Amino acid sequence: MRLKHYDHDGRARFITFCTHKRLPILENSDLCTIVQEQLFDICRTECVDILAFVIMPDHLHAVFVPPVTMKLGLFVGEFKRQTAKTILARLREVRPQSVPELEVMRDGTVKYAVWQRRCFDRNCRSEDEVWQAVEYCHFNPVARGLVADPADWKWSSYNWYADE
Repeated sequence: MRLKHYDHDGRARFITFCTHKRLPILENSDLCTIVQEQLFDICRTECVDILAFVIMPDHLHAVFVPPVTMKLGLFVGEFKRQTAKTILARLREVRPQSVPELEVMRDGTVKYAVWQRRCFDRNCRSEDEVWQAVEYCHFNPVARGLVADPADWKWSSYNWYADE
């Protein structure tokens, strides 16, 4: 069964996408920098507002407000394509032994997958739901035991709000 996606309504969207096989690919600072920079670049280019994000070792959460004319799935697909290409090239340089873990067979050809094919998204139907999603992003590293304080997680938008 295909899930229904509700585009073109101007609402904030809480989205999660995971690395291939939930591998902790993003525990490397260089790769987190790539993901963060490319996230900001594509949001700026496509006029997508980003209200919150967190980059975790095996997934990324974000709260976006896309333009009403945009299909968010196409935006996410393009982001995943761009980051996968850059991450794979970087892994081949610094951790070539990890590249075989990313091999997948598609259409009889060996390819490489950095991200899972699907993502999870939810429309935030109220301002309260938006702030719940923002807080979920920011406190995810604490819940996973990576830091005691969300301000200590470098790969998050938490300090955008804390510094106000």
